[in-house]
Amino acid sequence: MIQRQEYLDSLISFRDKQLIKVVTGIRRCGKSTLFELFQDYLRGDGISDEQIISVNLEEGEYDELETYRQLYGFVSERLLPNKKMYVFLDEVQRVTNFQKAVDSLYVKKNCDVYITGSNAYLLSGELATLLSGRYVEIKMLPLSFKEYVSNFPGNTNLERLYTDYIQNSSFPYALEIPKQKDRRQYLQSIYDTIVLKDIVGRKKFPDTAMLKSIVRFMFDNIGNLCSTKSIADTMTSAGRKISVHTVESYLTSLTECFIFYQIGRYDVKGKQYLKTGDKYYAADIGLRYALLGTKKADMGHILENVVFLELIRRGYEVYVGKVGGAEVDFITISDEGEEYYQIAYTVIDSNGETLRRELAPLNAISDHNPKYLLTMDNTPRASHNGIKQINLLDWLLR
Repeated sequence: MIQRQEYLDSLISFRDKQLIKVVTGIRRCGKSTLFELFQDYLRGDGISDEQIISVNLEEGEYDELETYRQLYGFVSERLLPNKKMYVFLDEVQRVTNFQKAVDSLYVKKNCDVYITGSNAYLLSGELATLLSGRYVEIKMLPLSFKEYVSNFPGNTNLERLYTDYIQNSSFPYALEIPKQKDRRQYLQSIYDTIVLKDIVGRKKFPDTAMLKSIVRFMFDNIGNLCSTKSIADTMTSAGRKISVHTVESYLTSLTECFIFYQIGRYDVKGKQYLKTGDKYYAADIGLRYALLGTKKADMGHILENVVFLELIRRGYEVYVGKVGGAEVDFITISDEGEEYYQIAYTVIDSNGETLRRELAPLNAISDHNPKYLLTMDNTPRASHNGIKQINLLDWLLR
């Protein structure tokens, strides 16, 4: 079992704080395993099994817990008086009006409450309203490249590991499946669950085939500028007429389930957020390969996808940067300021034109914030007028 130390440390730091700990993320990214790791930590710190109440609402034994009253009753009758209790509710959104049960447990002085959910709407509805200022969200992703590499301590071939990482999937359990055929079936099951259960089952979309077509289109266009109108026009020209409003509903649902992340644009010189020209990146590239195969894979955009996920994993607010008529792949904003990232699979050619082209948008930025060019080129680190060129795999392992 890979120790998801970053996320585990977050739970440890918020332990016994008067906050509901909410772990969100795509299905099978490791939320349940994180709870198991944290519960093991609690036991090692002297907490008894009787003080830990763990309910995974996707398990059949809890099917009868359909309403908040039933959930609250189930948990409250197991609470011990005068004992600190740790309550874990996994995939809590399956319970109708779950937020009422969570709130009732939260107000008990001896309860420390932890919940997970696979949909962003978990924090966009009544829970956010009811518990405003009383919860902390821990956003979980599938394995980082660094975590993935840690599973192969004797393998120093980073290029090979990177290829396996993007093709075989970053979902933790995929590491336990040695055969590619079986792995694809596993990824297909994750995809079907998200599309059919989390989206169609909840939103009641009537045209499942159209939704799947939109998903395939988005996987085929990660890193490209997309608008709801352009997607609707593409579907319509292919003989599948769809309205802009319906496309918008589909995209909202796909981002709510964390299968895709939407990223907007930021005007570097004007210091303002732009309303048009969004991009979308996938939570796991292995899902893309499982659905589309290896044909037409834009390795540059896949590289961007990996970098984007790493940036949000490191806690940055991320945008596409606009500099006049040029584009910087990513601008990050944090408490420490702004940083700029340009991503290229390689900048090596016979006349240096590729390097000049990739550096041009960064050179057009006049401020002195850090600027990085990340590539797969296995060359020594270099600096181009203050722009640091770094091997991307080295950067991922920092």
